[in-house]
Amino acid sequence: MCLAIPGKITSISGDDPLMRIGKVDFGGILKDVSLAYVPEAQLGDYVIVHVGFALSRVDEAEAQQVFQYLREMEELSELEESRAGVPPAPSAPSPPALVPPSR
Repeated sequence: MCLAIPGKITSISGDDPLMRIGKVDFGGILKDVSLAYVPEAQLGDYVIVHVGFALSRVDEAEAQQVFQYLREMEELSELEESRAGVPPAPSAPSPPALVPPSR
């Protein structure tokens, strides 16, 4: 499965539309991203990025919603990891077998 992540353009370098590179902030992690597919992207815009290429612009509200989903996914994975070392709860004891009375 492939995942595209939103990020905010914090700087842009290059004049040639095919060679423009944006410094993109992914929640505190900065990466260089090709802006060749989004020549209209400007400083401060949010873009969806996949394998180092900005694919489209998105509004800030949509980007923030994706960030929230990613935080929730991280919390779920942390919960699952924390349960990994916990043994399963003991099962209830079996009721005694019924033995027919002897005659």
